[in-house]
Amino acid sequence: MNIEQIYTGCLAQGAYYITSNGEAAIIDPLREVQPYLDRLAKDDVKLKYVFETHFHADFVSGHLDLSKKTGAPIVYGATADPEFDAIIAEDGQTFKVGNITIKALHTPGHTMESTTYLLLDENGKEHAIFSGDTLFIGDVGRPDLAQKAADMTQEQLAATLYHSLRDKIMTLPDETTVYPAHGAGSACGKNMSKETVSTIGEQKKLNYALRADMTEQEFVNEVTDGLLPPPGYFGMNVAMNKKGYDSLDDVMKKGKQALEPNAFEVAAEESGALILDTRNPKEFYKGFVPQSINIGIDGGFAPWVGAMIMDVNQPILLITDEGREEETIIRLSRVGFDNILGYLKGGFDGWKVAGKEIDTVNRISPEEFAQKFDKETSKVIDVRKQSEYAAQHIEEAYNKPLDFINDWVKDINPDEHFFMHCAGGYRSMIAASILEARGYRNFTEIEGGFAQIEKQEAIPTSNFVCQSKTLAK
Repeated sequence: MNIEQIYTGCLAQGAYYITSNGEAAIIDPLREVQPYLDRLAKDDVKLKYVFETHFHADFVSGHLDLSKKTGAPIVYGATADPEFDAIIAEDGQTFKVGNITIKALHTPGHTMESTTYLLLDENGKEHAIFSGDTLFIGDVGRPDLAQKAADMTQEQLAATLYHSLRDKIMTLPDETTVYPAHGAGSACGKNMSKETVSTIGEQKKLNYALRADMTEQEFVNEVTDGLLPPPGYFGMNVAMNKKGYDSLDDVMKKGKQALEPNAFEVAAEESGALILDTRNPKEFYKGFVPQSINIGIDGGFAPWVGAMIMDVNQPILLITDEGREEETIIRLSRVGFDNILGYLKGGFDGWKVAGKEIDTVNRISPEEFAQKFDKETSKVIDVRKQSEYAAQHIEEAYNKPLDFINDWVKDINPDEHFFMHCAGGYRSMIAASILEARGYRNFTEIEGGFAQIEKQEAIPTSNFVCQSKTLAK
């Protein structure tokens, strides 16, 4: 028996590849399935089942393409109702994979179809659970994502999750390994650990939601406290996972159309497509195609695309570093953005050579900011999360998290200059590009973000408070 966690940092997501005696199972696969097919061929094993822990909200799973290309059936837990052929496992139903057994444990609460898969070794011993979004390391799944579908309040879902954890998971042996679907950085929980593997025993000791003396009401109160609104694209990803989606092969064929600058310009005007520039912010600010939105491929790319663009049906035209076009399309598809119309041939350099109009962002160094900053008159907007701001910030700075830019942008006075920063420059450049695309230009973005600003003695900052005490999210 072999268990491999395939972790994708951009999504903070764990898929699982399990083999035993010539057969394999894959749990919660990513959208692009070729790496799985290559691995199956290399190991000379047959994929017997594709297990899904629930209808994912934060990414589009590869279950459909993987099933079509291998013939392996898709398995969901009790109460799931996908609009395609799948095995709907009853609570306690077992599946043989080589010499091991995988048992479906219906654990509703995060969503009503949520299922934990218990792996029994060749001797029938409880070896590991694949807990999906039911149990994370240090946290549990948020209970507010399935309210409309389940016709339940988040408090009712939390109460359901309380019993799932105590009746199905906490009763397992302490040495049972826990393999969750997500780690720190995912929006599917509040405050997950950076660790991606644990045991039942460790979680009983360390996970606030698994305290032995915790009452149902205490659990409900603590799990629902401080929940931020889910990203706007979550519901659309659920629908794609439940109803089906285009094959990634078709998405790639459409998206990999290289457009000369003139054709790119025409396509943008005629289609109303969003121009997404995925270059590093350090390059973007120096020059870009007007109206472009910058979300760097080397940061938390896919989740930020989902949070900022939200509508997965939005037509998109790409500007990437040369050679990274295919990677970008794949990473967009992971969160359901399949409507890619093509990319700018030659990248931004091709646009410049063609003599096309360019735009820039007014970015200054932390040292320049320290010279220009006036405590009495300077307005500063901090686009970090509230928990980061609460930990430490520039005195009198306004906290306007990037996540909610669509809400606060309308409150900006275009005649009043402001400085803007995040933690390191990635998020503030996203914000800068959005603001400029909407006609706001009276601002200055600060390179390096708060990590560099706090080193400037001339800039007054609040006293540092440990983020763990501010309910970091």
